[in-house]
Amino acid sequence: MAKGALTPRAEDFPRWYQEVIALAEMGENGPAAGTMVIRPWGYGIWELFQAELDRRIKEAGAENAYFPLLIPESFLRLEADHVEGFSPELAIVTHGGGKELEEPLVVRPTSETVVNSCFAKWVQSYRDLPLLINQWANVVRWELRPRLFLRTREFLWQEGHTAHASEAEARDYALLVLRTVYQAAMEEAAYIPVLTGHKTRRERFAGATRTWTCEGMMGDGKALQMGTSHELGQNFARAFGITFTNAEGAVEHAWQTSWGVSTRLIGALVMGHGDDCGLRLPPALAPVEVVVVLVKEDEGGRAVAEALVAQLRAAGHRVRLDDKTDTSFGRRSVGWEIRGVPVRVEIGPRDLAEGNVTVVTRHTRDKETLPLAGVAREVEAILARVGPELLAEAAASRAARTVDVDTLDDALAAGATGFARVPMTVIGDDGEDRLGAEAMSVRCLQRPDGSLARVDDDDADLVAVIGRSY
Repeated sequence: MAKGALTPRAEDFPRWYQEVIALAEMGENGPAAGTMVIRPWGYGIWELFQAELDRRIKEAGAENAYFPLLIPESFLRLEADHVEGFSPELAIVTHGGGKELEEPLVVRPTSETVVNSCFAKWVQSYRDLPLLINQWANVVRWELRPRLFLRTREFLWQEGHTAHASEAEARDYALLVLRTVYQAAMEEAAYIPVLTGHKTRRERFAGATRTWTCEGMMGDGKALQMGTSHELGQNFARAFGITFTNAEGAVEHAWQTSWGVSTRLIGALVMGHGDDCGLRLPPALAPVEVVVVLVKEDEGGRAVAEALVAQLRAAGHRVRLDDKTDTSFGRRSVGWEIRGVPVRVEIGPRDLAEGNVTVVTRHTRDKETLPLAGVAREVEAILARVGPELLAEAAASRAARTVDVDTLDDALAAGATGFARVPMTVIGDDGEDRLGAEAMSVRCLQRPDGSLARVDDDDADLVAVIGRSY
C-alpha cells in the first residue's frame, strides 16, 4: 500500500502522475525500455473499461475477431500515406528461427493493412456489406518519450475496421462509433466530458480522409486525445482491391472506417479526476467500489464487517474486506484513498459500541458517522452520485479554462493553460506552424456552437480548439 504524501498537483503535475501510478500499484516500467507492466489494479480498471466499450461496440453491430501481430512489410507500402505516417514508429522483425527473413515483418502498429487483405477476400457482393469487425489486441509503436498509460512502446487497445457500400454509410458509422461508443463511454462510465470534432489535415490519421476525435481536458489544463474514429474513403480499398458488385451489377470499391481507443483511457482517469490524495474512480470503473475496513481485530467487529460485505455483494457491488489489522489503520486508509475506491466503511470498536460505523466518500473526502442499520442504503446513495458529481466538477473546470478569442496571439496565450476557441480563418496557412513552435496544436474543429461539422461545411467556417496536449 501507500507510503507518505503525494507531490501536490500544482507543484509538479507530471511527478504527481507518476507517483499515483506507482503508489496505487497500477503499473510500472517493463524490463525493455519504453514498455509497461500493468499491475492488477490498473488491469482491473482496464477490464471494466473494456467491458463497457465492448458492450457498446456490439450494440453498434460490430463483431470481434483477431488478426496477426506480424504483418508483411510490403503490406504497409501499398498505401503510401499510411506507411509515411507510421514509418518512424515501426518495429521490424528481420530474423526468425536463426535465419534472415526473405521479407521483413512489421510488429503491428495498427491493423488496417492486414485486415484489408482479408476484407478483399471476404467482400464480393453488396450483400456482404456492411462488414463490421473489431479486435482487442496489443500494438507496438516506437515512442521516443514513453510515459505509463499514455505513450508506451507496447499498449493495449481495440481497433475497429469496417467496409460499406457508400461514402455516406461509412461516414454515418464513423460518427455512430464516435458518439454512441466513445463519447458515451467516456461521459457515462468514466464521467470525463469530452469535446468532439474533426482533426485538421495535418493532425488526421495517416491514410484517412477525415479523423473525428474525442478530446478531454486533464487536471492541468492540457488536452488528451482519448479516442478517434476515421473515415478512410476508398484509399485502402483501392490499395488492397476491396471491391463488390452492387445491386445493379456494377463493380465498386468499398468505403471504409477505422476507430480505436487504448489503455491511454486509464491515464485519462488518473489525470482527469485525480486529486492531491490520489485517484478518484467512478464506481463503474473501480475494481473495488466499496472497501470495508476492520479497524482492530475483534470478534464482534469481524462479524459485522463480514455481514456488511455479504450484503453489499448481494446488491451487486464489487466489495473488498480489509482485515489486515497487523498493518496500521492509518496506512491502510491512505492506501485505499490513493487507489481511489469510491466508498470506505470503517468498522471500529468505539463506533460499534454505539451501533455506528464511519463512512468516507472518496471524491469529496466527506466522513460521516452513521447507524449500522442504514449504512447499506447510504452506500448505495453515495455510489449513485459519485459519477455525475465527478462529471459536473470536470465540466466546470473545463469551462473555467476555455475562452473564445479572435486573434492567434490571444489563442497562444489562452492555450498555454487551457483551451482557446478561435475562428479557423485566424489560423490561416502558417498558424499551425506557429502553434507547433509553442508546443500547441489544433485539438479539433467544430461548428461555432460546438457541434460536429456537416458534410457541406468548409473548414474555414469552423472554430479551432487550441491547446497543449499529451
